[in-house]
Amino acid sequence: MYSTLLTAVENSTLIITINRPDKLNALNKDVIEDLGKILEDVYTNNEIKGVILTGAGEKAFVAGADITEFGGIGAVGGAELAQRGADMVFNKIEKCPKPVVAAVNGFALGGGCELAMACHFRIASENAKFGQPEVNLGLIPGYGGTQRLTQLIGKGKAMELLMTADMIGAAEAKDLGLVNHVYPLAELLVKAKELLAKIQSKAPIAISHIITCVNEAAAAEKNGFINEIKYFGACFATEDMVEGTTAFLEKRKAIFKGK
Repeated sequence: MYSTLLTAVENSTLIITINRPDKLNALNKDVIEDLGKILEDVYTNNEIKGVILTGAGEKAFVAGADITEFGGIGAVGGAELAQRGADMVFNKIEKCPKPVVAAVNGFALGGGCELAMACHFRIASENAKFGQPEVNLGLIPGYGGTQRLTQLIGKGKAMELLMTADMIGAAEAKDLGLVNHVYPLAELLVKAKELLAKIQSKAPIAISHIITCVNEAAAAEKNGFINEIKYFGACFATEDMVEGTTAFLEKRKAIFKGK
């Protein structure tokens, strides 16, 4: 079904593996199209409760965009390329009502770093490397890199990494807040599945509202506090809220149904 992706579902978690290891899983038009299609399924398939995004092999998550597709497209074509990726993939991941976690298993450079940053949070293997080297090509990031990197690590360090094109390792990425956890490569997917399983044991509607509200906070949405109150109130109309509070009072584990 997908020429550039491997997929598997385990315990309601969809594992998406970008599968171009000979190209270090670089993003090209086919990868963008395949990711766009599978994300549509994530949004509409009630059997999928969460997503892990990773790369094939042990070298790279995604080592950047496929530069061979950049030739001769001009200013308008460049802007259209970036807009298409944002609409089909990057913004769709960020706004996904189900948790999307990046399991970064090597190089996450350029568009690969941007792809990881679009996810709700990131975990990394010890060999992971992050960077935005577009300035080496006479470019800037086009898939939200200037915005999300600044949101995640702050203005000063984002300025430095974007202007120097320096790479950072997993440990520094964790210190900066770019990744949440660092694990040995062999444990990365296991840990990602454990995190998703923990999240999936919570109330799905509440999780979706958290994603919306935190995204608004990151974007400095002026109505963020007002909207949090609105979503807090909306939770009171759900069966999950009744189940959660009842289970708490009855000293038992809640069984949420996403209703």
